[in-house]
Amino acid sequence: MGTPEFSVPVLSQMIAAGHEVAAVYTRAPKPAGRRGLDLTPSPVQVAAENYGLTVYSPKSLRGEDETAVFQSHAADVAVVVAYGLILPKPILDAPIKGCLNLHGSLLPRWRGAAPIQRAIMAGDVESGVMVMRMEEGLDTGPVALTARVAIGPDMIASELHDELSQAGAALMAEALALLAENKLIFAPQPENGVIYAHKIDKAEARIDWSKPAGEVHNHIRGLSPFPGAYFEADFGKGIERVKVLRSTLGEGQSAPGTALDDALTVACGDGAIRLIEVQRSGKAPMLAQDFLRGTKVLAGTKLL
Repeated sequence: MGTPEFSVPVLSQMIAAGHEVAAVYTRAPKPAGRRGLDLTPSPVQVAAENYGLTVYSPKSLRGEDETAVFQSHAADVAVVVAYGLILPKPILDAPIKGCLNLHGSLLPRWRGAAPIQRAIMAGDVESGVMVMRMEEGLDTGPVALTARVAIGPDMIASELHDELSQAGAALMAEALALLAENKLIFAPQPENGVIYAHKIDKAEARIDWSKPAGEVHNHIRGLSPFPGAYFEADFGKGIERVKVLRSTLGEGQSAPGTALDDALTVACGDGAIRLIEVQRSGKAPMLAQDFLRGTKVLAGTKLL
């Protein structure tokens, strides 16, 4: 049971290990194209169909009909990875050995929808993946296995996503092997240290240059590449929005949002950052030096 690209390596690992996948559950295809007439299947659906597996994409798992269909699979275990739908109690109780969830954080820190982004935005230096047994609460279940992943000082969310996804696939393979031998041992999560990773709101993507440089840098890399932290500026043709996809800590001080040189070093509330990769509206991502070839951003330019 999964939807985004993060879930695909787990499915592939399960098949490679010889497990019989009775069914694959994923979110329904999303409208795409200018008029929304085309439907784009999830990465998990694409992978599952390539493997010749049966795919289900209900809008909800509540109700007797969906419960009956789910129970008909007679599954030993449900493996849930970033599925996106709530599993009600009748679904949780259906598999003989329960439902295993792969979560992308070091629980109980960062329960919820956006643990990867929130960890980076908070300046965490370490994250990880955990295999837990699902309960009705949000990511509250007992944990069996953990794999830790370091967060580098300039690592962006997509890079951490990919490392956690691969680590998670190996971890879930280990969990299923232990489960088959009745050797998968669970321990309750600590009661202290609970933090919720709330869903990313596009309204929080705008860069606040008044914050310290470290916070601005973490904000940028935690939202890269989507939705992408952004600033606005007038480069001579009116106000333009520019996403910042990569940055690093810089040197210097001035009024927040002021370009300190001709190389996109920008002053923050305390310290400065240097922009490494940016993206103009409707354009492909580009390195800062390529951006500066077509757009002069001189020292003293104000970024909003």
